[in-house]
Amino acid sequence: MRRIVKIRETVLGDGVPKICIPVTAANQTELQEQVRKALDGPCDLLEWRADFFGTCDAAEIQAQMFADTLKFLRAEIGERPLIFTFRTKEEGGERSVTPEAYKELNLSVASTGLADLIDVELNRGEALLTELTGKLHEKGMAVIGSFHDFTGTPSQEKITEILCRMQNCGVDLTKAAVMPKSEPDVLALLSASVEMKMKYADRPFITMSMGRLGAVSRLAGSLTGSALTFATAGRASAPGQLAAAQVAGLLPQL
Repeated sequence: MRRIVKIRETVLGDGVPKICIPVTAANQTELQEQVRKALDGPCDLLEWRADFFGTCDAAEIQAQMFADTLKFLRAEIGERPLIFTFRTKEEGGERSVTPEAYKELNLSVASTGLADLIDVELNRGEALLTELTGKLHEKGMAVIGSFHDFTGTPSQEKITEILCRMQNCGVDLTKAAVMPKSEPDVLALLSASVEMKMKYADRPFITMSMGRLGAVSRLAGSLTGSALTFATAGRASAPGQLAAAQVAGLLPQL
């Protein structure tokens, strides 16, 4: 039986897939503008992509740098859930960071109590994902275990295996985003999602095929079981994201 996850008043894993708007600002001025645009339209959750923010070297990144911004975001979005994501270059993000610094950054952010969910990458290793998930849970954070492949699409069997491995690490939600090179690649992602929904998922999951070719996967959550879709209110954080207003108009009909 697949459980749902409730973050504040938002339920993930039940009903129409929720819409998450990523914020990819490089500075406070851009961030304020992006948040304003996000909140002017459909937005169930907000994701702050902190790897875009600031100009310091990765080795100097500390959670204290983000404290004021987290306070601003929390005040602006009210009871909408806030996802904190520091995406590394290894998974398509803006900066590289050591595993230890990555762990300490996310734990420090969790200690502020201002975020609701923290994205933790599988490519940091299953041991670190399991350890960090446990420590984040102790601090009251929900965890999204994430996997990204910007170069191709693994087989259907591999995608389901990856999602199941993240479940075994104890995360609250699993996420897999892959890049298609052909129509069968998109179908592999969709089929893996349906297989998770029917056989393996015991918690909400998020799946998407990126790029223009995979855009249909961002609208198919009611069929595939994907609990959340990322959409834009301006600048996209990944290839193929659709405008939030467009997504909101289509999701209830699919």
